[in-house]
Amino acid sequence: MTNSVGPRAVFGVIVPSTNTVVEHDYWRAAVPGVAFRAGSMYIPDPVMGDDHAFQALLGQIRASIDVAVRDALTAEPDRMVMGMSAETFWGGVAGNAAFERRLRDRTGLPVTTGASACKAALEEIGARRIAVFSPYQPVADVEVGRFFTEAGFRVEAITGLRCATAMDIARVPEDRLREMVAEIDGPDVEAIVQVGTNLSFVELAGTLEEELGKPVIPINTATLWHALRAHGIGDRLPHAGRLLRDH
Repeated sequence: MTNSVGPRAVFGVIVPSTNTVVEHDYWRAAVPGVAFRAGSMYIPDPVMGDDHAFQALLGQIRASIDVAVRDALTAEPDRMVMGMSAETFWGGVAGNAAFERRLRDRTGLPVTTGASACKAALEEIGARRIAVFSPYQPVADVEVGRFFTEAGFRVEAITGLRCATAMDIARVPEDRLREMVAEIDGPDVEAIVQVGTNLSFVELAGTLEEELGKPVIPINTATLWHALRAHGIGDRLPHAGRLLRDH
């Protein structure tokens, strides 16, 4: 339900308690009349240094998401936005659809997930051959690649930064991000996609779009774009990358 700081929309945003980037990126976009209320998923053990630890981290997310959603709902939002991404890719297209269905049934609200938002963004810009990077371990990159492949995209390259903890995701320096993009880019790649919502990539992505001459889609930009457009808010943001500027 709208209010004095969100007269156009209030979005509930579900984030891990370790995440410092999602809310920063959304508020920095400065969409007039749109406000955000975060619900936090408690992560007591943020270690994700190998496949086993990463799956244990997902277990913590699954155990705490209902409380985070409950808390966000007390602000009476108009839409739920998942400010976490790995779980939305898990199980491919069918897994994401089931996840969205559970959240809609739980909240009675429309839902934006990272997986669906990235798919919609790529379809909007007309890119089919993509390269993807994440902060994840291999077990999660397999699921991300599975989703995009099942959704009809050709994944030319996919890899992860293999961050040791959930907080380390927000500490990856710009030069390492540039190296990662250079590693996965190529002449057959029509768009670069970044997943992992605690990875600070929005500002650099806009710069890389100009340097590479192709779309570079950070997941936080994709989820904000999807939530706005699905809610009927068509504002074009000139300093927020190609997706929010031109679409």
